[in-house]
Amino acid sequence: MLVSAKEMLEKARDGHYAVGQFNINNLEWTKAILMTAEELKSPVILGVSEGAGKYMTGYKTVVGMVNGMLEELKITVPVALHLDHGSYEGALKCIEAGFSSVMFDGSHYPIEENVEKTTELVKICAEKGLSLEAEVGSIGGEEDGVVGMGEVADPAECKRIADLGVTMLAAGIGNIHGKYPENWPGLRFDALEAIKAQTGNMPLVLHGGTGIPEDMIKKAIDLGVAKINVNTECQLSFAAATREYIEAGKDLQGKGFDPRKLLAPGTEAIKATVKEKMELFGSIGKA
Repeated sequence: MLVSAKEMLEKARDGHYAVGQFNINNLEWTKAILMTAEELKSPVILGVSEGAGKYMTGYKTVVGMVNGMLEELKITVPVALHLDHGSYEGALKCIEAGFSSVMFDGSHYPIEENVEKTTELVKICAEKGLSLEAEVGSIGGEEDGVVGMGEVADPAECKRIADLGVTMLAAGIGNIHGKYPENWPGLRFDALEAIKAQTGNMPLVLHGGTGIPEDMIKKAIDLGVAKINVNTECQLSFAAATREYIEAGKDLQGKGFDPRKLLAPGTEAIKATVKEKMELFGSIGKA
């Protein structure tokens, strides 16, 4: 059964580890992530962007697939199904479809409007027992066509949003989505400490977990980051394994063209990436 991310993130914050949010794009992705989480006894958050939700034909399809897998794969670890970078309308649709957690990204609105819309969603999520993630200061890089340059959130604005009663807060600390450029200056730990000082016990979220050096990830967890989002890294490892399979001509041998065979190496590659991240985040055995 899907659960809210609240309890798993509070445990992570208190235990100084982080729960990974791994974005899903299709059946292979979802299966690989759930099987790895179960094998490693790690809590996990399945992230769905609005674009991926649309690609999978809609949020109800996603909920149906995930709920079916939890049952068929006999998953016992805590699993949250979470909308990633949702619009206000998208958040309402996901709540209706049966997601157990949503993110409302109001970072591009003036702070007053971000506060107003977040307040509404806090109320709805509290009634339904869902977790809610809010964002202050946009995360850089490209995600679903949105490009930005790793802004740093204003700690006072972070406090305003945290005080509304959200479950977790994503705050820009120079992190970006996608691959990091050569000249990236690194995470701004001074900003993270200032945000932590203002938001107290609020579990913080680090977006753009692909390509951040391990020591920086560990330091961010020490400073209160309880949730780390990974997306690009799984896509890259899936693509590399699929390319290797085809370049070796394996799709031309016997029934190698069967999608179950064709997509198997990529699926295994996702599992390996997820395992590596769960080890780094410290969530193994914490379910």
